Amino acid sequence: MSPVWFSAPVDPCSSGSEADRHAHWAGGGPVILVSACLAGIACRYDGASRPVQGLITSLQGSWIVPVCPEQLGGLPTPRPAAEIRNGDGFDVIEGEAAVMTEAGMDVTEHFLRGAEQASLIARKLGGIRCILKSGSPSCGLTPAPGVTAARLLLDGYDVEELG
Repeated sequence: MSPVWFSAPVDPCSSGSEADRHAHWAGGGPVILVSACLAGIACRYDGASRPVQGLITSLQGSWIVPVCPEQLGGLPTPRPAAEIRNGDGFDVIEGEAAVMTEAGMDVTEHFLRGAEQASLIARKLGGIRCILKSGSPSCGLTPAPGVTAARLLLDGYDVEELG
């Protein structure tokens, strides 16, 4: 079976139970959220991608859903680089830290919105696993959890990082 990108013939977000939504996924393969840049989509802050060779092939039989939380939060590509200041993604969610660009622009609300949207996608599609970009203030787990990684962990998803 070839890897499949999200293109369900039926709206999986429509009304119905979780079991009904899962029934729409051919072959019953798991839904895996993947940082879009790891899948080769040019959505990073610098307009580039960071594809991981063999990632898509290794997920064969799964429904791969590429997400870019920063774009989902309303930020353009390319965009100024940003970093979490005074904490980590958990602190940003708690309102105790901020996400700022190098020029001092506060983009915290965009990061929070993108994290919520990524979590909503996981919930609506029955995602059970998330593979996110390391070192990102949205997706990374190291050196500290990013905003989206923290949101997904708080919501009970398995999160791992690559790249």
